[in-house]
Amino acid sequence: MNCIMKRLSILGSTGSIGRQTLEVVRAFPERFRVWGLAAGENAPLLGQQIDEFRPALVSLVRGHLPGGDYRTCTAEEMAAHPETDLVVIATSGRAGLGPTLAAIQAGKDIALANKEVLVMAGAVVTALAREHNVEIRPIDSEHSALWQCLRGEDRATVKRLIITASGGPFRHHTTQEMAQITPEAALRHPTWQMGKKVTIDSATLMNKGMEIIEAHWLFGIPYQDIEVVVHPQSLIHSMVEFADGSIKAQLSPPDMKLPIQYALAYPERWPNSELPLVDWTQRLDLNFEAPDLSRFPCLRLAREAGMRGGTYPAALCAADEVAVDRFLKRDIGFLDISRLVEDALEAHRGSPQPTLDDILAADAWARDYAANWKPK
Repeated sequence: MNCIMKRLSILGSTGSIGRQTLEVVRAFPERFRVWGLAAGENAPLLGQQIDEFRPALVSLVRGHLPGGDYRTCTAEEMAAHPETDLVVIATSGRAGLGPTLAAIQAGKDIALANKEVLVMAGAVVTALAREHNVEIRPIDSEHSALWQCLRGEDRATVKRLIITASGGPFRHHTTQEMAQITPEAALRHPTWQMGKKVTIDSATLMNKGMEIIEAHWLFGIPYQDIEVVVHPQSLIHSMVEFADGSIKAQLSPPDMKLPIQYALAYPERWPNSELPLVDWTQRLDLNFEAPDLSRFPCLRLAREAGMRGGTYPAALCAADEVAVDRFLKRDIGFLDISRLVEDALEAHRGSPQPTLDDILAADAWARDYAANWKPK
């Protein structure tokens, strides 16, 4: 095993992925040095992380921290710092875009957990990464699975990518039952422990639609060759079908620390006794079904936005982010999330080959539209 210590900057360190990233760091203290920690507003937890990991750089968007043996900076400055080896983008929403671009321009490899970065600006981000010879390592379990299955394979032999979805907590609910869903119910995911935004997106299947767009940009596969299937056990995280009909799948218990560790350790694989293992002596049920687009229209809306391209994916992300926030605040209902997003996409006038300024303008427009949207 290579013993060179990597210096990590972890953006979103107090969120679900950030905390689990630090669990991986704890398992390999001789492999990692936490160089930077950035958070939004959870100052108490960030303070505890600072005490434990002693970062050189700290960023907090809102709140106050006592002084210490560290330098405060913006997330963008942290991502581009010369001493950082690998930047972990574990924020959610639009907040991850600026630091990702800053890291790429500084030539830093990225471990990416934020969906919206590639959904909003996939063309811009991937082109910039190629220009600066930067590697984007996916942390999402589904994209990590695809990445692992594609390793060593000729992309020209890929027939299709198959992304699995748990189906969320409302897979068997009728439309009438879904109209009564509360934020508390939507936040109880059956298999994964995630942040609030991602958990709601999982309940609406918006996350799977965004994952289609991400997979398109990460792996260069056409939209028509990327499919989603519901797999409630969440044991198979994704599959790749090749031209000869062979299918490769990545299987593991639903634990985000494995894809996080794979991204941090790549191209190596390290033993970690803290990761759960599949018990092949026990009966395993592996069930699959097609997603119901009539009850979960967000999956369709995201795919359509991706195929339309331009600024439509940015409008999708922004409208969804505001819609989820309004649902969590009980301002709109669960079914209103997809209605709001669909209305925003219908009203949007997209730019076909957008610059970054165009993307940010579409984001701002969609946020304003979503904030003022009223249920019919």
